[in-house]
Amino acid sequence: MLTSKWVLGNKGIEDAFALRRKVFIEEQGVSEAEEFDMLDERALHLILYEDEKCVATGRLFFYHGEYHMGRIAVLKEQRGKKYGDLLVRMLLIRAFNEGAESVGIDAQTYVVPFYKRFGFVAFGEEFLDCNIPHYKMSVTIETLCLESECGHDCANCIKS
Repeated sequence: MLTSKWVLGNKGIEDAFALRRKVFIEEQGVSEAEEFDMLDERALHLILYEDEKCVATGRLFFYHGEYHMGRIAVLKEQRGKKYGDLLVRMLLIRAFNEGAESVGIDAQTYVVPFYKRFGFVAFGEEFLDCNIPHYKMSVTIETLCLESECGHDCANCIKS
C-alpha cells in the first residue's frame, strides 16, 4: 500500500534524510555538507512510503519571494513506478493551493524533460551545483500541466 506523510521542518524526517543520503550522497557523490542545508528546517517535506518503506521524498519551501521544490529523490530500486511523478504532482498541488504564483526548481540537466511534462520552463544557462549540471526551471499556474502522460509538450492542457 502506498501512503504519504507531510512534515514541516527537519524533525521526524529521518526516513527522508536516509533516502536522500542514498540517492544524492552515495549514488551521485554529493557531499553531506552540501546535501543537508538550513532550508530543511523550514521546508515542508513530503515522504512517500510503499508498505512502510520510504520510496520517495521531496521538499517545498518559500525562498526569495517564490515557492521552490527540491531534493526530489526516488529509491533506485523503486524507479519506474511513477513515484517521482506522483511526488511532483503532490508538491505542485500543495504549492498552488497555498497561493503560489509560480514554483521554481534547480533541476539536474538529465531530468529537465521530466519537469517539462508538468509545464516547467528552463531559463538561463546551465550551471554546476555539487558538480552536477543543472538548469533553473519555473512553472506558473498558466503553464501547469497535470494531465497524466499527455504525450505532447503542452503549455496548458489542464489547469488546476
